Parts: sequence; C-alpha cells; structure tokens
Amino acid sequence: MPDNSQNRISYFSEQAVAGIPLPGRFTFPFYYEPHPLTKIAAAELQQYLETHADLDHNFGLEAGKEGLVIGKMFGVLVVQDTEGKLGYLCACSGKLAGSNDHPKFVPPVFDMLVEDSFFLREQEVINTINTRIDEVLSDARYTQVKLDLAHLSAQSAVEISELTLRSKNNKEKRRAIREEQKEHLNEQDYVALEATLVEQSLLDHFLLKDLKKKWKFTLEEAQAAVAEFEDTIEALKNERKERSAALQQQLFEQYVFLNKDGKSKSLYEIFSETAFGRPPSAAGECATPKLLQFAFINGYKPLAMAEFWWGAAPKSEIRKHKQFYPACTGKCKPILAHMLEGMPLDDNPFLAVSEEKTRLEIVYDDENFVVVNKPAGLRSVPGVDIADSVYSRLKQLMPAVEPLIVHRLDMGTSGLLVVAKTREAHTHIQKQFLQRTVSKRYTALLSKVLELSEGIIDLPLIPDFFNRPRQLVCFEQGKKSVTKWKSIACYETTTKVDFWPLTGRTHQLRMHSAHELGLNAPIVGDDIYGTPADRMYLHAAYIEFTHPRTKERVKFEVEAGF
Repeated sequence: MPDNSQNRISYFSEQAVAGIPLPGRFTFPFYYEPHPLTKIAAAELQQYLETHADLDHNFGLEAGKEGLVIGKMFGVLVVQDTEGKLGYLCACSGKLAGSNDHPKFVPPVFDMLVEDSFFLREQEVINTINTRIDEVLSDARYTQVKLDLAHLSAQSAVEISELTLRSKNNKEKRRAIREEQKEHLNEQDYVALEATLVEQSLLDHFLLKDLKKKWKFTLEEAQAAVAEFEDTIEALKNERKERSAALQQQLFEQYVFLNKDGKSKSLYEIFSETAFGRPPSAAGECATPKLLQFAFINGYKPLAMAEFWWGAAPKSEIRKHKQFYPACTGKCKPILAHMLEGMPLDDNPFLAVSEEKTRLEIVYDDENFVVVNKPAGLRSVPGVDIADSVYSRLKQLMPAVEPLIVHRLDMGTSGLLVVAKTREAHTHIQKQFLQRTVSKRYTALLSKVLELSEGIIDLPLIPDFFNRPRQLVCFEQGKKSVTKWKSIACYETTTKVDFWPLTGRTHQLRMHSAHELGLNAPIVGDDIYGTPADRMYLHAAYIEFTHPRTKERVKFEVEAGF
C-alpha cells in the first residue's frame, strides 16, 4: 500500500539532469562507478546534511559537539515515479539521531520504534527483567551470604587441613613407636600396645570424619542461602533469553521485503537459505534495501543506486567522509538477491577478465617450483564464478603437473607468486612462509603525499565477518600485523612506497595504507578501502626464500609497471 503520510521523493530540476541519459540497467550494488544521476542526488543530499542542524546527530564533523560520534552510511536511489517523472529517494543505514522518522528519508522496512509497538512493549518487559536482575545482584543480603560462604569455605579448608596434618603426624608417631617397641616388648605386651595404637588411629579417623561432616552440613546451609538468590537470577536470565529470542524471531518475521514483481520474503526466509542460517544483527537496516522497498511499495521504477559515508570514520573500519561505497555483502547480499530478482543489472566486474591484460609471465621454472609474474586482475586460484586463475593457466601449460599454490596475491595485486610442482617442495616453501623466513617486498602507489619518509605500522587485524573480504582493526581480538615501509618517490598528489610485510595477514598492506592509524592514504585503485581506478597499484616486486632441493637462498625480482 503506498505511503501517503509524506512525500519522500525529491525531483530533479530539468536543468540539472539535461543531457544525462537514463541508465539502461540497474546498478550492480557490490561494485559500481556511481551513475551521474546518483552523483547529483548524493550531492543534493550532502548539501541537506550540511545545512540541517536540526538532525541533532553528532557525525564527528564539528569539534566539541556533544553526543557520541557516529558516522553513517547514506544511500540514494534514482527512480521514475508512476507518471515517469525523474527523482530520487534518500535513506540512512540504521537510525538517525535515535529515530526512524525523518521527512527527507524513506521509512525503515519495519519501524520497531513506533509508539506502542510490540517491540517497545516487549523491550519494556525485558528492561524490567534487567532491572530485577540488577536489584538481586546488588541486594545487601546476597552480598552478605556470598561473603559468609567464602569465609566458611576458607575456615573449613584450614581446619580440615590442620586436622589432616595432625592425623598424618600421629600416624607417623605410631609407626615409630611400633618400630621402637617391637624389639623390646614381649608378644603379649606388644599385642596390647598395638591395640592401643589402633584405638588412637580409629579416633583420628573419627575426628576427621566428624569434622568434615560438620563442615559439609554448615557449607550446604550457606550454599543454600546463596543458591536462593542465584536461582532467582538464573530464572530471570532464562526468561530474558527466551523473551529476547522470541522477540528477535518476531522481528525477523516483520521484516518483509518485496521485489519488482511484488513477491515478498521475510528476513528469516531470506537468511534461512544462507550459510548463516539466521539473520545477523541489524540485517535489513541498511540504506539500499530500505530504498528499494519504498520504491516497490509506491510503484516507482528503480534506475540506479549509490551509497556514501558521512562523518568521522569508526576506529575499526576504513571509511572516508563523502566517499562512495558498495552495499555490504554479509547483511545486504542475500536481501538484494531477492529484491533485485528479475531486474537487469550492470555486469558484475568480478566476472570480467581480459585475457589481453592478464598475460601470465613465467619468471622461473624448474622441477620443484615455478615463479610467475601475476598480472593485476587475475586470481591466484579459481573463484566461485571464475575459473580463470594462475592455477588454471598453469594447469593448462603443465598438464602433467598439479600446481600447488604456496601463497596468494589479491586479484588486484600484480607481481611474484610461487607455485610448487611437488608435495615436498610445497611443504618446504610453505613452512618457510609460516616461519617467516621468506623475505618479500611490495611496491605501491599511495593516494596522497606522505609527510614522513619511512616507518613501521603495527595495527592488529580481524576479518569483518559480515562484510568479507573486508578487514577491521581490532586491538582486543585482532592478530598482530606489522609492516615496514619507505617512501621511494613523491609526486604531486601521490607517493610511491616500498612495503616489507613482517606478518602475512589478509589485506594487511591495503589496511595499513588506508587506515587513519596507519598511513591514512589508500593504495591508488583499491576498490575496497579506497577509490577504484584502472587497476590497484600494488605490486609484489621481490621475494627471497630457500630452494627446497639445493637449500640455497634464491631471489626473484620484477619491477612494478607503474
């Protein structure tokens, strides 16, 4: 049913779009160059964000502004309305200033924050349970019975330990008496002595057993007093867990997404068919699904989309103010697969491989391994949708050999790649990589002029599990990632550098280049952490390792072609 509460569509002026052809197919959302119409829409939205202080959201762009700094992803969708008039819709990922209700932006697919919604009602119940748990945890009686139990446990351990030691000493004394008197007493007197010693032994056993029994009873009473509180806490936690799970499931069913044919699927249905099995947190709250949903409900024809970041970057991610980014894969890809079903899309550039630009050069070849100069744009190994790769080409060149990839280079990275021909060589060289005895040097062109000439970057990395293959900086759980670098040439707007990766993490050089705590200068052409270009200007220029057969160090070098 159309949303008549507010007219959320913004129309282009005829002058602004004069001479710009309409896109023939919809944007491929996971890799795109923004269409000129989406650039105009994004510029107008950015102007709106700059001039509307009433949004009351701290994007981190104004020094000293109060409130938690939260940058946001915004999206625009170019559409034709039911009369064919050209306009655009705007959306924000998640909430803006704690609300889903903003005139400039389309509403969420499901607004859990509307007054008296089932979500808020149930959330209030859950909050009441949280309050009750906090009350029990902070109850002075609970604190006292835990202290009593701890004190009694410590006291019982001391008393039982002391009596056990005394019994052990008494036993040793009785053993010594037996040994000493055995030679001096006649048989009758020795039997009498033995009977006395046995009585003493039985008394020690009785006293220890009685003490343990007394403390067992005392501790059980103290534990029961503690358990009375902890059972209440556990029951409350279980109720909270059950209510939260039921609420989450109810939310999943309320998020129902349409496609151009009016076919609907709930969030739960969509993700039940994926490896996740269930929707990840905040799935369905991204900009593009909101935009498409509003367009389909109101009978608008989607023509093109674009998303950009607005505000300060989060500490973990690479996000640049005003820069365009693709839709996320973990949360949006399954949803958009349904929503875009049946719509003609721009070609997936990941599937386009130019044989002419990706000629594979053999740098070295013997019976143990081959070293190739991988061109930018060619995979190291076959992908889900692309068979063409270093592996497949070597397999074609050497049909009698099974190529064994020792290490990998990103599809966009050019340079030296080592491929073993035997299991023995593969094991030997790979062990050197694991032991970090392989020396590597990369050359890169960075997207700004650097102030420093050299240094070391130490930023721990962790995969962005819901947006692979992106990486995040994480000082709590990230793996140690260290890169040495040195500037080798400065140009008007770029810097050419050499990198020596001292660890081998996924996207290490790309992250260390782009992150604000690294060089804050994305590699030119980095389509994930920077801006796409004709290629990514990163090249594996040098590699040195021990030959698996001769045990001599071998070196290979191919200069970057930029």
